[in-house]
Amino acid sequence: MNRDVLILADALAHEKNVDRKVVFEALEMALASATKKLFANDSKDVDIRVAIDTQTGEYETFRRWLVVPDEAGLQEPDKEILLFEAKDDIADIEVGEHLEYQIESLAFGRIGAQAAKQVILQRIRDAEREQILNDFLERGEKIMNGTVKRNDKNGLIIESGRVEAILRRDQMIPKENLRSGDRVRAYILKVDREARGPQIELSRTCPEFLLKLFENEVPEIEQGLLELKGAARDPGIRAKIAVVTHDKRIDPIGTCVGVRGTRVTAVRNEVAGEAVDIVLWSEDPAQFVIGALAPALVTTIVVDDEKHSMDVVVDEENLAIAIGRSGQNVRLASELTGWQINIMTPEESAKKTEDEVQKIRQVFMDKLDVDSEVADILIEEGFNTLEEVAYVPLSEMLEIEAFDEDTVNELRDRARASLLTMEIAVEEGKEPVSQELSSVESITPAVIDQLVANQVNTREDLAELAVDELIEMTQMDEESAKQLIMKARAHWFN
Repeated sequence: MNRDVLILADALAHEKNVDRKVVFEALEMALASATKKLFANDSKDVDIRVAIDTQTGEYETFRRWLVVPDEAGLQEPDKEILLFEAKDDIADIEVGEHLEYQIESLAFGRIGAQAAKQVILQRIRDAEREQILNDFLERGEKIMNGTVKRNDKNGLIIESGRVEAILRRDQMIPKENLRSGDRVRAYILKVDREARGPQIELSRTCPEFLLKLFENEVPEIEQGLLELKGAARDPGIRAKIAVVTHDKRIDPIGTCVGVRGTRVTAVRNEVAGEAVDIVLWSEDPAQFVIGALAPALVTTIVVDDEKHSMDVVVDEENLAIAIGRSGQNVRLASELTGWQINIMTPEESAKKTEDEVQKIRQVFMDKLDVDSEVADILIEEGFNTLEEVAYVPLSEMLEIEAFDEDTVNELRDRARASLLTMEIAVEEGKEPVSQELSSVESITPAVIDQLVANQVNTREDLAELAVDELIEMTQMDEESAKQLIMKARAHWFN
């Protein structure tokens, strides 16, 4: 009988091209499953382990119990034992270990042949599947070339050799019509080894797919002469990629385009004719954004590092180009660069600048107790906050021709006194104010500080504000201001 076990294991291992160890594990599972059925009449869900000696074919069977903490109690009495009881048999046993007792082994010939075969073949199929997947992944490929095998409710099943993958509908290029038998290429998005169906998930819409296509078409990238810095896509319609050269003799954009556009055309054909803008990457964020907005011509650009945004000014002729159809050009440029881009006309920029200057002028007039002429001199010299007036080096302020030393010292003293007064006022009212305002959903600490500085100290105060008042205080956009006010008013309707 033991010899039969060894013969069966060797035959299955050879036939299915799997490790002999896998077959023995499957046999152990089959024997354990059959043994458990002996306890079915007692309605017990027992835990059985079978150990086969791979050299002799002899095997032993054990019934075992999981050791659980005394305070937890027994959730499954037929499979668990309390720690204090287990220690009666093995003094040094720990929670999480198993207490085992050997029981009579089931004769191999008495096992239901079909049940045993089913368990063994399933385990072997799993092992085969795992081996096929590992062999495929070891090649290190990021793009799968395959054929559409069938269409199911979740998407397309793509077959490449003996490997199957799934291309879900949300990862397919819109309006692309792929049918059974079509050749298709897609990016390997992720591998889910726990999935019961295809374990590889593909994508034709992710930016990485576009980058890998260019890597395949442009050998200079693999050679390290060019580097792709990122991509942004509106799948099937338009995309932008950023490229930089590490060899000044090479034109990065021309190299990616290829002779008579052959390289970029090959990529476009693979992504359903998607138009691809190739942008020169730059360490200077402003220059990078200007390139990303092409073909629009930028007049001026203002960078706000604190908000990680840029105000980009274009003339009327370039406004529609910069924005693009349905905002596509500016959206893709923003995704590619990682900066929030605000497109505006010269008139809008001038108005925004004037509004900001007016706010700063009013702060200087109120907090420094000066007239508009003195406030304008400070603004013209580049001072925008009380902190700058109070703490910039004295030598810089003495360079202002309109002020003598006494005036400079007086302005610095007033700025410091005003900042101290504001800080004390905030500290005294901070705890109750913050707690009440912070109860408004999604409000940030920075917005709370701005509201407090404008004497908006309670949720009720915020709820009673008009949208334009909140925008003026916080500089947030109109839609955000509307939403915040409605959240502050929520308790009215409740």
